[in-house]
Amino acid sequence: MHTQPILKLAIPKGSLEETTINLFERAGWKIRRHSRNYFPEINDPEIAVSICRVQEIGSYVQDGIMDCGIAGEDWLVERGVEKSVRQISRLIYSKVSMKPSRWVLAVAQDAPYTSARDLKGKRIATELISMTRGYFERQGIDCDVFYSWGATEAKIVEGLADGIVEVTETGSTIRAQGLRIIDEVMQSSPVLITNDSAWNNPEKRRKIEQIDLLLQGALKAQSLVAIKMNAPADHLEAILEMLPALNSPTVSPLRIDQWLSVETVVDVHLVRDLIPRLCAAGAQGIIEYALNKVI
Repeated sequence: MHTQPILKLAIPKGSLEETTINLFERAGWKIRRHSRNYFPEINDPEIAVSICRVQEIGSYVQDGIMDCGIAGEDWLVERGVEKSVRQISRLIYSKVSMKPSRWVLAVAQDAPYTSARDLKGKRIATELISMTRGYFERQGIDCDVFYSWGATEAKIVEGLADGIVEVTETGSTIRAQGLRIIDEVMQSSPVLITNDSAWNNPEKRRKIEQIDLLLQGALKAQSLVAIKMNAPADHLEAILEMLPALNSPTVSPLRIDQWLSVETVVDVHLVRDLIPRLCAAGAQGIIEYALNKVI
């Protein structure tokens, strides 16, 4: 048994903090934060957690200050460390959905610009200076990219910028500010990263692989539910034809020969239409329940 943590794990502070902690809880790790404390407790003596700014996690892992962490692909690119850290896996989740965030190029709704080329010589505000400059340079477009310290959407409204490169999940905030998206600069998801030193340490690698396995299982489970039902034996084939499954539905005998127990896992979005069809086919006692992990 380890008396000291073997793995130093960084999780992002800010917009993804709550979502990340909830994901870890579904995976089996309870992280308890304390007021004004960036070193929360975790119910695993092998892990020490630090809450860090997402912009800095890539550098901390690269430099060996942290063994591994959850970082944004966007900030790995911005800090120039995406090639010097080992990416274990992409963790497709955001604040509101299981889709990548998008960094987009936006302009005023009534502006004459329809593409990045129309912004040659114009002023572009963003938090991701390096990434944005690289985007325009790859297209041979010379423009003035400057750093935005926040409220980036307002820079156009205030006349401080002709365009912005800003992160969005649904585009609703961009549109609410009277702006129009004209291009997508990059997509970004949280990623589990480590460095070669930690990865080549057998104990640390074992722990990182455990974290990856269970986080991916928790994410997969978010879009699935299990359903269980009693099915009349003479309608079994018709019922089974309705049921998608990871492999195949589980069918078990019941005490009464004329009935069977059927259990399977299906996409959560299918259940609303599936249950009435199962009832019409004779299924009874249908139970739907959430899943924590699917491995």
